[in-house]
Amino acid sequence: MTSFLTPVRTWHRPLVVCALLMLGLVPAAGVGLAVDDRTLLGESVWVKPLKFGFAFALYSGTLAWLLTKLRKGGRLGWWVGTVFALAAIVEVATITVQAARGTISHFNANQNDPVTLALVPVLTYGVMIILIAQLIIAVVVLIQRTGGAALNRAIRAGLGLATFGMLVPIYWMVAEINPRTVTDANGEPVQMYQGHGIGDPDGNGMPLTGWSVSGGDFRVPHFFALHGIQVLLLLAAALAVLAGRHAWLREEKVRARLVGAAALGYTGLVATVTWQAGRGQSLIHPDMATLTTAAAVLLVTAAATAWVIVTARRVAVAPLPAVQSHR
Repeated sequence: MTSFLTPVRTWHRPLVVCALLMLGLVPAAGVGLAVDDRTLLGESVWVKPLKFGFAFALYSGTLAWLLTKLRKGGRLGWWVGTVFALAAIVEVATITVQAARGTISHFNANQNDPVTLALVPVLTYGVMIILIAQLIIAVVVLIQRTGGAALNRAIRAGLGLATFGMLVPIYWMVAEINPRTVTDANGEPVQMYQGHGIGDPDGNGMPLTGWSVSGGDFRVPHFFALHGIQVLLLLAAALAVLAGRHAWLREEKVRARLVGAAALGYTGLVATVTWQAGRGQSLIHPDMATLTTAAAVLLVTAAATAWVIVTARRVAVAPLPAVQSHR
């Protein structure tokens, strides 16, 4: 457990500042939800800043902690982390400005609004900068050990998932163009070149998440993949705590295998919802093929986990070999 306990004062400062700013945006956007009744594509104009603030607070905080684990490439990691923090702050600030103006941020092709014309390139290049910074951090982490076997496996698998999660928006920005005109919160027509939905470009969103209920939505795999690292890190930390109470968990390799099984299952989940979204299918309306695939992922994950637990318990209770004395 001590491998997790890095003093906050040693965390990457720019990323900590980024996380705090994003965290401050969450209640501010919450107030907007309560007092501002303007809507964009069927949801409050403040839902998007709230979601992005929460997501970047969580991920920036994770990276701020992770960069303290680097044994090699620490200076490079610091600079790349700083670039990530600055790009994230600018990206979310731009989203918030557009929300406050009552208009659309991403996919906005309106040529009649000078503010939008100035901000859309910021959003486009911001996504690319964040992705490149993420890729560099992932490579720096992958070439070294960042902790014990369980922690190292959680970090590596989590960064791989998060990188995939950041690639998904790039894919949907260029792969399927759906030009159309929508109405913003001010009643003004806005030209758009893309949407989040697959099959139904704007979808009919679920509460809060906004994920389409009438078609596929690449925000689903984006969300699950991006936050897989937090899930795996929490699992590794929980196993480290439980190791103090259960003898069979005290072997580092046992905990690493359990994290590996969880990473396998989580990757299968992300693959399933990505495939589901790509077929234009809503998360909450899976067909038999999706359900069968999800069941197979669950079965394999459960079997792998059970095998690790049974084997570890058997080893833990096995009697030690008798020591023969030689006279």
